[in-house]
Amino acid sequence: MIIPDADLIQRDIEAYLEQHRNKDLLRFLTCGNVDDGKSTLIGRLLYDAKMIYEDQLAAVHRDSKIHGTTGTDFDPALLTDGLKAEREQGITIDVAYRYFSTSKRKFIIADTPGHEQYTRNMATGASNCQLAVILIDARHGVTTQTRRHSFIASLLGISHVIVAVNKMDLVDWSEAVYDDIRKAYNALCARLSFKDVHFIPISALLGDNVVDRSPNMPWHNGPTLLHHLENVNISAHRNLIDMRFPVQSVFRPDLNFRGFAGTVASGVIRPGDKVMVLPSRQTSTVKSIISWEGELAYAFPPMPVVITLADEIDASRGDIIAPVNNLPRTDHEFDAMLVWMNEKPAREMTSYLVKHTTAMVPATLEKIRYEVDVNNMRKKAPPPEGTAPELAMNSIARVKIILHRPLVFDPFTRNHATGSFILIDRITNATIAAGMILDRTSAADQSSGEQPRSTHITRETSLVSSAERELLLKQRPRTVWLTGLSGSGKSTIAKLLERMLIDQGKLCYVLDGDNIRHGLNRDLGFTAEDRKENIRRIAEVAKLMNDAGLIVITAFISPYREDRQSARDIIGHERFLEAYLNTPLDVCEERDPKGLYRRARKGEITSFTGVSPDAPYEPPAAPDIMLDTTTADAEQCARILLAAVLN
Repeated sequence: MIIPDADLIQRDIEAYLEQHRNKDLLRFLTCGNVDDGKSTLIGRLLYDAKMIYEDQLAAVHRDSKIHGTTGTDFDPALLTDGLKAEREQGITIDVAYRYFSTSKRKFIIADTPGHEQYTRNMATGASNCQLAVILIDARHGVTTQTRRHSFIASLLGISHVIVAVNKMDLVDWSEAVYDDIRKAYNALCARLSFKDVHFIPISALLGDNVVDRSPNMPWHNGPTLLHHLENVNISAHRNLIDMRFPVQSVFRPDLNFRGFAGTVASGVIRPGDKVMVLPSRQTSTVKSIISWEGELAYAFPPMPVVITLADEIDASRGDIIAPVNNLPRTDHEFDAMLVWMNEKPAREMTSYLVKHTTAMVPATLEKIRYEVDVNNMRKKAPPPEGTAPELAMNSIARVKIILHRPLVFDPFTRNHATGSFILIDRITNATIAAGMILDRTSAADQSSGEQPRSTHITRETSLVSSAERELLLKQRPRTVWLTGLSGSGKSTIAKLLERMLIDQGKLCYVLDGDNIRHGLNRDLGFTAEDRKENIRRIAEVAKLMNDAGLIVITAFISPYREDRQSARDIIGHERFLEAYLNTPLDVCEERDPKGLYRRARKGEITSFTGVSPDAPYEPPAAPDIMLDTTTADAEQCARILLAAVLN
């Protein structure tokens, strides 16, 4: 075996080890059709990169005469096809992992099977990879299996792709054939989420453009496969923004020390950071970060560390520690894309265990929304009416999962570490599925708001129609949603509008922010998540009141556009009237009827909208009504709203 940097090893072994330790690691997989040359490519890569021991090479030469498929005494595929069944059939069945390094980078290769029935193995191999090498036989071009593997790679969040057009020697090194395949694959990519796609024509068997440039294809001006693997930029895809620290265990060697052990999943954590333990929502400050080397100034993924907090708060295995101003989602349910890996089919309303970071939570597969046909990347037709949907092994589907207790997570597209999970059979403890959490719910769920936690609840319909209520009350139910900074006049205008409507004989009611927080929402604070929940509850109450035929007037800051849009979706677009009180911050601060701005400026109130950096106000982009309270008084504004409601 010829080792890269052999001269440096002889001159200064410590310098070599330091250089090796500082190399970054690229995990990539090879995938494609059966006999496209995946194992051959990896074998050639290892051989030409001088990463094979002499006894391994001798064994390959010996086995090539028995199991080889190349007609020579050297079949590179035998370097990775380790199972007896694989060598006998000349195919890859299981995922084979190989490690090698060059002077620039360390690599872990996942050689995945090409047969359709081993799709789950391909998904397993791709789950931790940053790049995919998709092989295409130059004789056959883009096939169904090419589409299948490309879709799975895209689904699993792989953004870097090398399309290796293999067996160019069998098409006489034709540039025209290569160009046709490149055009066909580019058309396929239009429906996928790849960010970086490179095409390289190769011959894995002969070594052309694998490690060394090919003299047979002078028309190719791009890099060789190894050169691209060594230089592709993967650092930008590490999530160093959203700090997430799943607690693995509580470390207490003596009475004077209590720390939380775990592996940093994403982001960077430093002493002094203000953090929250989820789902309990207790807050504290990071006191220290400790590793086997001692105390650290910071930690980042995937470092295993112990962190201590300034306050004695409770945290245990399965909890997640996150920054107070950048919190993940905590919920009892989510939608996910699921890869089913078990021979026993998945069925709705079946109970499983969700393994997510360090947490294990009982859950129910409530609904199979649709299955994906990975051959054409479209939704499959639903099963015939009266037939319960189910997922066979290797199926991929969008599902809804109900959790038996809250789980802390991020969408998979934002954070792979906290957006992925596996399903475990509660009887056998076998891993039966892998899932990626989506960042949105289904349209059906959005239209009716958040669904009930219990799976044994059905929505009842009234015997009285909305039209009958309107006729009885002689009014059209609406929700007037007043939004604006504190001091803009929301409560004053809301009360005046209520008085005017009552004088007109209309039944109405004001939902005021302060009043609601004294009762219904007194358990909520002013973090982004609590503000979101505050608005969701108000929207649900307003919807019920509208269903009863009442006109509802709300007076809330409701600073975030997303939350106001969610309220519109819950209440219904035809009933929702957004009124923006466009009052400048300096005017609101000058009025300051409750003295809140003055206290916020002194630091006595945190997360105060418009003042605190972590609490911005997002003005409506296109409100239904915009009121300028600097040019119109409260009564004039109320009359404008009255006309809109009665219209």
